[in-house]
Amino acid sequence: MGEFVRIETGAAEGVATLRLDRPKVNALNAQVVAELHQAADELAGRSDIRAVVIWGGPKVFAAGADINEFSGMDPDGGRDLSQRINAAFRALEQLPQITICAVNGYALGGGCELAMAAEFRLVGESAVLGQPEILLGLIPGGGGTQRLSRLVGITKAKELIYTGRNVRADEAVAIGLASAVYPDDDLYDEAVKLAARYAAGPAAIKLAKRAILDGYFLPLDEALVVEAEAFADCFHTDDAHIGVASFLENGPGKAEFTGS
Repeated sequence: MGEFVRIETGAAEGVATLRLDRPKVNALNAQVVAELHQAADELAGRSDIRAVVIWGGPKVFAAGADINEFSGMDPDGGRDLSQRINAAFRALEQLPQITICAVNGYALGGGCELAMAAEFRLVGESAVLGQPEILLGLIPGGGGTQRLSRLVGITKAKELIYTGRNVRADEAVAIGLASAVYPDDDLYDEAVKLAARYAAGPAAIKLAKRAILDGYFLPLDEALVVEAEAFADCFHTDDAHIGVASFLENGPGKAEFTGS
């Protein structure tokens, strides 16, 4: 349990909340980044948790990096910082669990990059996302130049990064940066509901995630080999046998999976 990042359980069966709590705006300093990485390592080993909601609380998700740490930074320091942030976010991105980010308020700079490391982003009506680093004479250093273009397309990503302008909730959904908008007060509960739905699904969901992540950047022929291996691994699970038997006996959509 970190000072600024903690793992909370109990909101729904099989669901954990990765809670950022560094008042006032959840600025991502070196300690927060280290605690995020530690939390990702812990979650990766938790078989009782099958979906994770990443949340900064009801007012703000994460307003960005702690700019105080940039003062006097040299190129070596900048490289080290970027590598540490990317390692933490990559650990979260590669979790075996399904990850859902719930964004209330600001998710700017490193906060937006953290949100993009999750598989799904749900946003409150007050949400504001963006990569404003260019306004400091910098570029995104936590994966923003790479993940943003993969989510919204390279042209839109260039516009947002080159201008540093913010994106509000409705536009975030329209361009593919977020999946859905909810009233601010309902956002966390909706994220937990979605997480619980995935947590109740078959073990094959984890294998599907692995196949998608491992194959995404490979040539198609190689990616299809990745898929074939993940498909084969499904037959190691009880859920595959439960699902097939249920289909043959009762038709589709009636199986009750165990998650194993």
